[in-house]
Amino acid sequence: MSSLGVSLPSRTVLNNSTPATPKSPPSLGNIVTILSIDGGGVRGLIPATILSFLESKLQDLDGEDARIADYFDVISGTSTGGLVATMLAAPNKQKRPLFSAKDIIRFYNDNVPKIFPSNRNGNIGLLASIFGPRYTGKYLQSKIRELLGETRLHETVTEVVVPTFDINFLQPTIFSTNEAKTDASKDALLSDVCISTSAAPTYLPAHHFTTKDRLGKTRSFNLVDGGVAANNPTLLAVNHVTKEIVIQRGDYFPVKPVDYGKFLLISLGTGSAKQEQKYKAEAAAKWGLLSWLTYKGSNPLIDCFSQASADLVDIHASVLFQALHCEKNYLRIQDDSLEGTAASLDNSSNENLLKLVQIGNELLKKPVSRVNLENGNIEPVLNGGTNEEELIRFAKILSDERRMRLVKMQKE
Repeated sequence: MSSLGVSLPSRTVLNNSTPATPKSPPSLGNIVTILSIDGGGVRGLIPATILSFLESKLQDLDGEDARIADYFDVISGTSTGGLVATMLAAPNKQKRPLFSAKDIIRFYNDNVPKIFPSNRNGNIGLLASIFGPRYTGKYLQSKIRELLGETRLHETVTEVVVPTFDINFLQPTIFSTNEAKTDASKDALLSDVCISTSAAPTYLPAHHFTTKDRLGKTRSFNLVDGGVAANNPTLLAVNHVTKEIVIQRGDYFPVKPVDYGKFLLISLGTGSAKQEQKYKAEAAAKWGLLSWLTYKGSNPLIDCFSQASADLVDIHASVLFQALHCEKNYLRIQDDSLEGTAASLDNSSNENLLKLVQIGNELLKKPVSRVNLENGNIEPVLNGGTNEEELIRFAKILSDERRMRLVKMQKE
């Protein structure tokens, strides 16, 4: 029996011809599985390292061909997290995941120094960035197009949800696999979605592209970083799944719209420098536009809105799951103690990249933590074990759920 009370087949190794888990709404499933990844520039190496560990545990259970996308109904990501999400869900020619979690670590190490060059070749410099983005973005765009080619959003092997912000209409634009299947005007190239959600103001240029609906009408997008709307896309993913359940719950999935006890949610942060306490009101009271954009090598305005967005979502999710007595279904892994270059969005030195991977590995050994609803600090959970132990527990549940669904699918 599984942890869900369902009889499962023996642990035969799954091969790469095994279909991915039937997706949302999970008509054959007992739970809804969601993965969410924050924005954070080069700090995307932190969640990528954690995902590599989770994927290795899934492979221990189901064979070396197991991939993260096989186990989640929805993968949501913002900015660098959006890049990770789409890479995890992009299909190869056999309609299997194109990238493993380890591939994503390699992608960061190989390409970040060219995306955010430290030698100023392609980087127009801090002073000049007052009048334009700090980086040209040309290498990032060409590399993403090379990797993802002509793949469109509707083709992902599992549902992805990626936020962007349209500066023309001053409103969020959310891209999702499910919507792309019914609305051709939202069925963008995966590369355009990635470039758009990563277009952080002051760092990378805004992105424009067009699509056509089924009648040939052109739709224009003028997009910047999804972190403007939702730097932590956890709640966005939950709302997306809830909407699908509300629409189809009568025929597809036995869960009420508020039955979040059947949600299994992993939310990965990219770290922050909260504990540095680097901004003071006495100094900020004298800041003008320039100082809010750049102060002692940092970008206070972006730091404030991105961290506020991430924390408010974590607080909301924590309250929700604790109130419904299903807090063990929600795992948030985040480090608020980054210092120096590790807290940077764009420090691409080899030393810093190695440090970020190390931080990800150290996070696995740290105790499971939750936000303190009184003071907003992240604090260890009493007798909660480590993040590593919790991910191993989640891996077993995810594996059991997928096997149960595959058994049901074979019987139909």
